[in-house]
Amino acid sequence: MATVKERMKEVIQSQPDDASFEEIFRELAFERMVNRGLVDFREGRVLSGDELERRIRTWQK
Repeated sequence: MATVKERMKEVIQSQPDDASFEEIFRELAFERMVNRGLVDFREGRVLSGDELERRIRTWQK
């Protein structure tokens, strides 16, 4: 498994040469969000669609 530093290098290297700091930073942030979501999924920290819909409805009241 790649270290965090190695994965960051891979994400940065996959960007075009003319990518801005903001674009690269956004890709790194996206990578982090996806990884956190996968960890949550593997550890069972997920909601069903029905439960999510119920919670959203309570916010709208």
